[in-house]
Amino acid sequence: MNNKSSITSRIKNIKPSATRLFADKAEALKAKGIDVISFSQGEPDFDTPDNIKNASISATRAGFTKYTTHAGLNELREAICYKFKRENSLEYDPSQIIVSNGAKQVLFNAFMTICEAGDSVFVPTPCYVTFPEQIKLAGADPIFVPTKEENNFRVTLEDLKSKYTPSVKVILLNSPNNPSGASIMKKDLEEIAKFVIENDLLVITDEVYEKLIYDNNKHKSMASINQKIKDRTITINSVSKTYAMTGWRVGYAAGPKEIISAMIKLQGHSTGSINEMAQKAAIEAFTGSQVKVTEMVNEYAKRREYMVNRLNSMKGVTCNYPDGAFYVFPKISGLYGKMFKGNVLKNEGDVVNLLLDEAQITGVPGSAFEYPDYLRLTFATSMNNIKEGMDRIEAAVNKLK
Repeated sequence: MNNKSSITSRIKNIKPSATRLFADKAEALKAKGIDVISFSQGEPDFDTPDNIKNASISATRAGFTKYTTHAGLNELREAICYKFKRENSLEYDPSQIIVSNGAKQVLFNAFMTICEAGDSVFVPTPCYVTFPEQIKLAGADPIFVPTKEENNFRVTLEDLKSKYTPSVKVILLNSPNNPSGASIMKKDLEEIAKFVIENDLLVITDEVYEKLIYDNNKHKSMASINQKIKDRTITINSVSKTYAMTGWRVGYAAGPKEIISAMIKLQGHSTGSINEMAQKAAIEAFTGSQVKVTEMVNEYAKRREYMVNRLNSMKGVTCNYPDGAFYVFPKISGLYGKMFKGNVLKNEGDVVNLLLDEAQITGVPGSAFEYPDYLRLTFATSMNNIKEGMDRIEAAVNKLK
């Protein structure tokens, strides 16, 4: 065997998924019989609604188990167009829609289609762990734009302007945000849209948590502001969070026909279409009853309230109320400098290890989201788990000196 590495620098330069890493760690401990409560994985604890499951079962029995067009069934793309018109005041033709294996593949297709070496992508932080790695895989460079806790982590035009360089080609927006839950305000979206148009930029907007909104906040799609920004925006979504369909792997995007067509061409040489049964289930998700969605959001709201209040009652911990999604993002730097069993807590890694070793709790450190000194905890788990988990965290914090 020669001395040349068998692994490309392209792969060497990306990091493994931190959210999956901590979720796997929790599962490994559970397999050993350790009573671990995982707040790591962003996955609804609710089951997929029966009407959606039944649609897939019926489709399978009817023989819908074949390849479809690479972009997805036309019937599904029409249902997605219906969804955009009904919920986002956006008009699209099915030719402007692509269906992929989850939102991650849609994102990957988008970055690979519009980014290359020399390009930069604005990434407001804290950000989803996959964003910077996919940007790097496309040959481009992520430019991290820190948001402010005092603004509830909502990105503003001023934040973006402070980091702007001529190499920026794309602004990536995630609203509601993973991990902070921040939802970009309409006024800020309008100002950013104007900036995008003036500087001849493109926008990728990840809206997978759009239905998980609290406190009478309203979701606003960037593409709905005006036709000029719509012509520059790729809107990405999925059925995973809204309909508790994470394992079905149905993501989708809408955007300018030229870009979507190129994304479809790329997908044709990678995965092809997603499985037909899941596509039939997604049609039912979009066109069937939405009652279960409302029920899930109402339950998430109760969990959010409880978790934030409990965290804010702990010494050294502060936590904002997230606008949306199903995560809290507490600041834990107030625990630094405290002692536990003869050791000083110096950073978020020490706090994460404390919670795992002493409380049997897993969360994801803020540095995984390019925002250190914080911790992401999900409330997409049962209220019993949340109550027990908060009791354990509080007990561990109270032992610090």
